[in-house]
Amino acid sequence: MEQADFQQRSDFVIELGKALHQFGTTAFRLEAHLTNVSHFLGMDGYFMLSPTMMSMVLWQEGSSVKHNYHIRVEPGDLDLGSLAQADELVEELVSGKLALKEALEQLEAIKNKPEPYSDGMTLLAFGLTGGAFAMLMGTSVADIIAATVTSLLVFGLLYGIQRFKLNPHIVEPTVATLSAVFASGCAYFYPEINTPVVVLSGIIVFIPGLSITMGLKDLASRHLTSGTARVMDGIMCLFKLYFGAVLGGAIGNLLWGTKAYVFTPGIPEWTEWLAVPLLSLSLIIIFKSRIKDAFWSVMSCITAYIGSLIGAAYLGDSLGLFVGALLVGLYSNIYSRITNAPSTIVLLHGVVLLVPGSKAYIGLNKMVSGETILNFPEIGTQTFLIFMSILAGLMFANTLLPSRKPL
Repeated sequence: MEQADFQQRSDFVIELGKALHQFGTTAFRLEAHLTNVSHFLGMDGYFMLSPTMMSMVLWQEGSSVKHNYHIRVEPGDLDLGSLAQADELVEELVSGKLALKEALEQLEAIKNKPEPYSDGMTLLAFGLTGGAFAMLMGTSVADIIAATVTSLLVFGLLYGIQRFKLNPHIVEPTVATLSAVFASGCAYFYPEINTPVVVLSGIIVFIPGLSITMGLKDLASRHLTSGTARVMDGIMCLFKLYFGAVLGGAIGNLLWGTKAYVFTPGIPEWTEWLAVPLLSLSLIIIFKSRIKDAFWSVMSCITAYIGSLIGAAYLGDSLGLFVGALLVGLYSNIYSRITNAPSTIVLLHGVVLLVPGSKAYIGLNKMVSGETILNFPEIGTQTFLIFMSILAGLMFANTLLPSRKPL
């Protein structure tokens, strides 16, 4: 292999790694994928990835000369549509439909493509997410309406921060503060509104339950650096959200004063079956999934929810999520085998229905103030069991029916 040819192949592996990291791929999946691509290109490689650093060692097969690359990166956001496109690009390269130079150009185009959904669609998705989550919690109609409006305001604030290129690290505490102030105002004029539920529903998009779960999955796969970084980043995000909610509540009390909560009956239980598909549809836009994957993604959420209900009936609420995770893991791997696409594309939709991000947030209130926001007993133990149940379910699913691809 000529030096120029080796450099071009190395460039493709590096750019592919940076792109997939940008699209939110976890370390253990990305390292396995890059190893496979390197072997196809006639190279060997070692990869060590974390949310903020990529270290790669590449060399020609049979050569003792190794080339080291260390790249500083920012933690990626989920973009499942671009991830699917990048995977299809690799498939075309492997099959010989694309030359390496063309693959590099198309990969760059995928990284720089415009947002797949308009701001209006994303606004709608935020509102739908907040309202659907409140509906899943079995609250009143007033809470659902307030949660929907809160989520819309949160998106407006997020849009302003991004539009004016303000410090992105202020997003979590700022949106939580806004949600708490608005929810306090709603409760002042309408005491039947459950303020903590509205706040939680309004910021549910930012609750890092999925991030913590994926970090623990990295740790379970012995990717200790990446896993530890993801978990700590998720916990810090949780702290920022909680601080913002407490600050917003204090500001709300100054502005509106306090009023006793007036209990109102919740919505009928059957509405949960309406909330699940609504939430899954909103996640398609938030995760930037492709329209052609929408049906598979919605069914992933429904599979996870049904599995969790079946598991809860026999194993209890916390351990029952093992069944939900097992079923959604098997489902996503079946999807991968049928479509020859990465299982991650639909897996994460189902996992979102299982992760205990909201319970972790509620648990913070118990630790700091000694009071529970909602009536969830032993919430720390429940949160731990939920995380472990989800991880065990996903690992058993990959053992029983491995995915076609590492992504």
